Amino acid sequence: MHWKKLALAIICSLVVFPAIPTSAQIAPAATQSGLPLKVGVGVSDYYLDWGPSRYEMGISAWADWTILRLPRPLDGLGIEVEGRSIFFNAPSAVSGHRMDTGEGGPIYQWRRYDRVQPYAKYLFGFGSIDFPPVPPKPTTSNHTTSTLLVPGAGVDVHVWKNISVRADYEYQHWRQIFGSNDLTPNGITVGAAYDFHRRTTRFSRTRGER
Repeated sequence: MHWKKLALAIICSLVVFPAIPTSAQIAPAATQSGLPLKVGVGVSDYYLDWGPSRYEMGISAWADWTILRLPRPLDGLGIEVEGRSIFFNAPSAVSGHRMDTGEGGPIYQWRRYDRVQPYAKYLFGFGSIDFPPVPPKPTTSNHTTSTLLVPGAGVDVHVWKNISVRADYEYQHWRQIFGSNDLTPNGITVGAAYDFHRRTTRFSRTRGER
């Protein structure tokens, strides 16, 4: 008998409640304004690929331009431009070492969640490297350049208003930097960014109808 009464109450609720006029509803609405641009700067720590335990630090700067009004499966696709200089605290074994790079390419950011937005990217670029003398050359330093292929991934975490923090990992491929040998430095960057097109979620009150 108890279950029959409960079933009857549920049926009555389903019939009666839709007929009750709703005076107001609260619905979330996402709004965006400003340029679809995010710029940031950070500190990088890179493994140099010059033997074991050789790390060096530097600074990075980036700009992400989001492509708007794309089909839903492509929502979050954009272009990233990035510059980096690795020059600080060079290991004594590679004294005078320095790497400067400039890269650009597609980036895809998963924007389903407003606060935490992971991303993946594949950049192409150009780099220069200074390194210690290589015997038997008598010069005090050496310099060379190379094209780069740079896959990477990371996450942006919104912390306050238009400000987010970023943790980024990149794996660089310097082609034939020493004869037929490739160089594959890789490392992490941690920094902060300002989003000119920050999406905010507000709650608006709309009046319902019978």
